[in-house]
Amino acid sequence: MPHDTPLIATIVIGLGLAFVFGAIANRFKVPPLVGYLVAGVVVGPFTPGFVADQSLAPQLAEIGVILLMFGVGLHFSLKDLLSVRAIAVPGAVVQIAIATLMGYGIAWWLGWTPAAGLVFGLALSVASTVVLLRALQERRILESERGRIAVGWLIVEDLAMVLALVLLPALAQFLQVKGTDTPPVEPLAEYVGLGLSGVLLVTFIKVAVFVALMLIVGRKLIPWLLHYVAHTGSRELFRLAVLAIALGVAFGAAKLFGVSLALGAFFAGMVLSGSQLSHRAAEESLPLRDAFAVLFFVSAGMLFDPMSLIRDPLPLIATLFVILIGKSLAAFLIVRAFRHPTSTALTISASLAQIGEFSFILADVGLGLGLIPKEARDLILAGAILSILLNPLAFAAVDLVKAKIERKSPGEAAASAVVEDDLPTTTLSDHVVLAGYGRVGGLVAQALAEEGRPFLVIEDASARVQALRERHIEVIPAHAAKAETLTAANIAGARLAILAIPNGFEAGRVVELARAVNPGLRIIARAHSDEEVDYLTKLGADTVIMGEREIARGMIAALGEPAKPEAPSPMMPDAA
Repeated sequence: MPHDTPLIATIVIGLGLAFVFGAIANRFKVPPLVGYLVAGVVVGPFTPGFVADQSLAPQLAEIGVILLMFGVGLHFSLKDLLSVRAIAVPGAVVQIAIATLMGYGIAWWLGWTPAAGLVFGLALSVASTVVLLRALQERRILESERGRIAVGWLIVEDLAMVLALVLLPALAQFLQVKGTDTPPVEPLAEYVGLGLSGVLLVTFIKVAVFVALMLIVGRKLIPWLLHYVAHTGSRELFRLAVLAIALGVAFGAAKLFGVSLALGAFFAGMVLSGSQLSHRAAEESLPLRDAFAVLFFVSAGMLFDPMSLIRDPLPLIATLFVILIGKSLAAFLIVRAFRHPTSTALTISASLAQIGEFSFILADVGLGLGLIPKEARDLILAGAILSILLNPLAFAAVDLVKAKIERKSPGEAAASAVVEDDLPTTTLSDHVVLAGYGRVGGLVAQALAEEGRPFLVIEDASARVQALRERHIEVIPAHAAKAETLTAANIAGARLAILAIPNGFEAGRVVELARAVNPGLRIIARAHSDEEVDYLTKLGADTVIMGEREIARGMIAALGEPAKPEAPSPMMPDAA
């Protein structure tokens, strides 16, 4: 067996250091993404010690991009975007334009080409999906009005960057400085002698054919294929099918239609997102997607030269000003112009005060096409690392400003809370509170509805909240293990609480809070082990049902009886 194994060394050392630095970052309440980038710097050519293979790392990163974009497509929600389209669409477009102009100004100051200014500005204009969603989830505001606006804003930014990835290769031969020897990216248009408009026309035709093929054929073929594989009962084969679809569509789109790998993967995920198996596909592809996403960030860090910041810090200061101040101030003014509360505008501003994965992809594409210099890529990487580190401070500043607003103007603070922060408070009493609306909760909800018993559901997953609203079932869109959530659900006036959430320790917190305000409440919970049963019982749950035990009882009871197939419930959601 050969001992020269650069691929294995790159993967092992890259993932190992990413784990170490990611764990350190997480310990200090910093997104692990920062640790992954630092790991890349450590194994890069600009720092002493081991240097990862510079030819293999970009290819591993390309797989990471494909799987990242496939995940974005899987979670793409047109409903979420349409619900806040009045502010998210114009706001994101104007904010992207302003940030791009500011980035273009930095490029002009540094003497770069107009093409470099365009790509650099676009890279500074788009926030990180990973960082933003985590920040909103940690603060339990993802389902609030301001959370939905931030997510919708981000979806528009992502779509704009997808469009940029489509157009940049087509425009590269016209945007580059004269004298570059980069080969034509659109051979047909170059052969026929078409100008810029011809290149764009050919590109849009290719993209349109690809999109039409995916929406007409792919939307039927891909879900059908996954359903067929799912019925084989092989989890391994299903996982392989998901990965083959993601990688195969991306590769085919690039080879047959000249579409970027990222766009092909995005559409593969998007056409699959409408399938009932989309949740399972996301779950099965998650481990490999996360692993290659980590390698993507490590690869991005490898390209960064830390000494470039020491040699010339002023461009970095200007870059950080655009990311942290410029585009955030623009977003604040836009949201206020649409007459949303100050607290909403502050939250959107803090959410956008960072850049991430799409910025790296744009920098990588721009450098590969010769559109930006190496210095631009270094500034983008440094801006991403520092802005992600500083993003929690931006949210802390928002909290301080909101506190001052509440002291100086109680009226505005109250109005703002009514618009976005206050949970909907139920008018029910002597009712059932159902926490969790997965497979178990869906069946319980169906039984309660059939019996005509008054009940409401506590659920924090956006897709399930939307499904409940469409079925006209009262829902509190929040995390169940919070006192304000149970207050909104009137747990003090409830007769019964059913905890269908699968996490035993989270359920334990709900039991504690509910029992404290309603000693006479009957509480039914679920568990996965004897330890969880004991834990929940000690905290005050009246009945704790362990799934495995009930399955065994059902099997014993069914001995000698003919099997009766059970039809799936129309109220049962897809995920557990």
